[in-house]
Amino acid sequence: MFEQLGLIGCGLMGGSFALAMKRAGLVQRVVGYSKSPSTTDRARQLGVIDVEAPSALLAAAGADIVLLAVPVAATEATLKAIKHLVTPKMLVMDVGSTKADVVHGARRALRDQFGSFVPAHPITGREVSGVEHADAQLYQGAKVILTPTERTLTVHLRRAEALWSALGCHVRSMAPETHDAAFAAVSHLPHLLAFAMMGSINGQPQADVLLDMAGPGFRDFTRIAASDPQLWRDVLRANRAEVLAQSQLFKQALQALEAAMQADDGEPLEDLITLASSARAHWRMGSGGRSSREG
Repeated sequence: MFEQLGLIGCGLMGGSFALAMKRAGLVQRVVGYSKSPSTTDRARQLGVIDVEAPSALLAAAGADIVLLAVPVAATEATLKAIKHLVTPKMLVMDVGSTKADVVHGARRALRDQFGSFVPAHPITGREVSGVEHADAQLYQGAKVILTPTERTLTVHLRRAEALWSALGCHVRSMAPETHDAAFAAVSHLPHLLAFAMMGSINGQPQADVLLDMAGPGFRDFTRIAASDPQLWRDVLRANRAEVLAQSQLFKQALQALEAAMQADDGEPLEDLITLASSARAHWRMGSGGRSSREG
C-alpha cells in the first residue's frame, strides 16, 4: 500500500495507472499534474486524481511513489524538475516506450538519487489518447518490462515488480539496450510501416476511392497509424538507430519478394510467403514464438 501517488501526466497511460491502483486498493491518495491545466481539472472531475497540482514538483511533494506518464523526450526535464524531492524512500517510475535514452536522462537528472528510479514499459495502450479514455483495466494481463541498472535499489525493484503484478501484469526485466533493440523490431518499425502505408494511400489522387474499398485486412494493418503523432515522433527519434537497422532488414525481405515478382517466378514467391505464413500461424503473443500447441 502506498500513501500518495504523484502522477505527472494525467492522460491515458497515467490516468489508467491511477485508476488501477485505486481499484486494487494500493494507494490512498493521488495528486496529479499535467502540462495542460484543463487536463488536470478533467482528471479530478473524472475521479482519476484526488488533488490537482500546479506543477510537477508539487505533484511529487509528499508522495512515496511517483509515476511519469510523459513523452519520452520530456522525461529528463521532468525528473530535473522534481529531483530535489526524490529520496531513497521514494519509488519513481516511467511508462515510456524507449528505455536507453530514458535511463541516460534519468542518470543525469537524478544523480545521487538515480537508484530510486525503476524504468518501466507497460506493453499496452490504445490508438486514442486523453484522460477521458483512462481505464482501470488497461494494464490487466499486460506485459511490463522493467529495465533496472546496476544502481537501481533492490528494494525499489522489488516494490515495482510487486506493484505491477498486483495490477494484473506479467513482469520481466532486461537491459535497456536489449529492450530497445527488441521493440524496434516488434513495435517501433510496425508503427513506422503503418504510418508509411497510410501516407502512401493518402497521397494518391484517388485516395478516397481506395479507402472506400478497404476491408478488414487494411483496417488491421493500419490500426496503429492512428496513434498519437507527438508520442511516436519522440519514440522514433529516441530509438532511431535500432529502428533504422530493422528498417534495412525489412527492405531486404521486401526486395526478395519484389525480385520474385519481377522474375515472374511463382515457386520462390510462394516459398517466401509460406515461410512468413507459417511463422505467423505458429506465433502466439507472449509465447516467445511458440504456438499454444507447442506449450
